Amino acid sequence: MVRCFLIHTVCPVSALSAGESRVLYSRVFGPDDGVLIEQHRELSPEERRLLQKEKAAVVARQVHSAVSVSREASGRQLVEMVPGEEALAVQEADSGVIRLRAGDPFSEETSALWLGVQSLGFTLVCEPHENLLLAEGTLRNLTRHCLENLHMLGQGSEVLLRSNRIDALLSRLLPHGQLLFLNHRFAHSLEKEVAAYMAK
Repeated sequence: MVRCFLIHTVCPVSALSAGESRVLYSRVFGPDDGVLIEQHRELSPEERRLLQKEKAAVVARQVHSAVSVSREASGRQLVEMVPGEEALAVQEADSGVIRLRAGDPFSEETSALWLGVQSLGFTLVCEPHENLLLAEGTLRNLTRHCLENLHMLGQGSEVLLRSNRIDALLSRLLPHGQLLFLNHRFAHSLEKEVAAYMAK
């Protein structure tokens, strides 16, 4: 099962310090760690929300660091993509996986798969037994749809204003955090369904 999906920055933003990353969107699936861990049961809903927000920020910082190391090691220059080149941007994206130890930030060990597209990071945090190849395919598919439908490669990205569209994508491509095995026909019908929703 997927624990959470994040969209965050992976390049310096003027309002942030050098190693910081801003979480633009996060969605948590499954049971809340705050309910499961004895010491967090007394927290109010607002305190739990802040705890989840901090966990997302920890993951985003770790992925930011991994993307920076990957880009520095590859030595490739970052080529600016324009709207209409979303599929190429996903294909050329830096990618990787990092292991998150138990307690850092989730109560159990997890894996974080990430894609670094331009200045954005797309991250899926999965349970350790999850099929990572299937998770990577799902992450690439989600990233492509986000880039195409939210115009994230151009100026004035709509990610903050259109979180309902991301929620709709996730409900179809990653229902309740479950990775889907897709055959060609099912994938095609999902593509049509997503396109119909996004055209609204």
